[in-house]
Amino acid sequence: MSKGRILVVEDDVDISNMLRIYFDSQGYEVWVAARGQDALDVCQHKLPNIIVLDIMLPDIDGYEVCRRLRGNLRTSHIPILFLTQRDERSDKIAGLELGADDYITKPFDIEELKWRVQNALRRATYESLTSPTTGLPSGKLIEEQLKQLMRRNGWTILYIGINTFEPFNEVQGFVAGDDVLRFVAMLLTELVNEMGTPNDFIGHVGGDDFILITTAEKASILRQQLGERFDLQVGTFYPFRDREKGFMTVQDADGNKKEVPLMSLAIGVVPEGTFADIREITEVAAAARRETTR
Repeated sequence: MSKGRILVVEDDVDISNMLRIYFDSQGYEVWVAARGQDALDVCQHKLPNIIVLDIMLPDIDGYEVCRRLRGNLRTSHIPILFLTQRDERSDKIAGLELGADDYITKPFDIEELKWRVQNALRRATYESLTSPTTGLPSGKLIEEQLKQLMRRNGWTILYIGINTFEPFNEVQGFVAGDDVLRFVAMLLTELVNEMGTPNDFIGHVGGDDFILITTAEKASILRQQLGERFDLQVGTFYPFRDREKGFMTVQDADGNKKEVPLMSLAIGVVPEGTFADIREITEVAAAARRETTR
């Protein structure tokens, strides 16, 4: 299983190829972008777990890339490690002020870079900023977004769960289960990119629970498309016979066999309202999820 997804933003082909080959050999999934705008485009369609970002780029510089990523709700949590030839104290401070997580100067030791990447990923997970499985915002970042809702207008929450995920996980194993969770994260990201807004927020609450904060105008179509696309593609996670039957057979603790439907999404909708605190929002969202199967 991949240790994480790294986006290398570097216009020097020799350096980017070296980093791609090295981190690939270390078990990471590596994407490469040679221009700043390319990096921003990648982050809108595929969410990296960490970004190794050169400052000197042929179009917009790394500082501007960092500024835009930090200003977007969907990418603001991604750890950024600046990689540059500059060694001036003012340059380092400028990067850190923009929200970069670390800074390493060329020429660099590849082992040192590896440990800096690992430490940045570990900090993000330890601080409950991202889900280690999906790479989506989690824990504190979701709480912060819910607190901001108390001061905003026109929002709607989609609270998403996966029906019959637990028996699937028990039968097929947690590796297959994690693949399903990453699939849902990918679907959410794709849909928001296609028909959402730049300020929509996607989070992985934990287990098979996800949250999407969007506008009241976008909520209905996003909910509909998410359910339809999940139903269309979820069969690929099952053996052919189960897919053809439309269910899988499981055994309970007493050895009795029962038929369990293929996974589907339960999507609860929480419109803007008057809430005392974020705990009340989460309680209403969880109840809305339980009460619907889409």
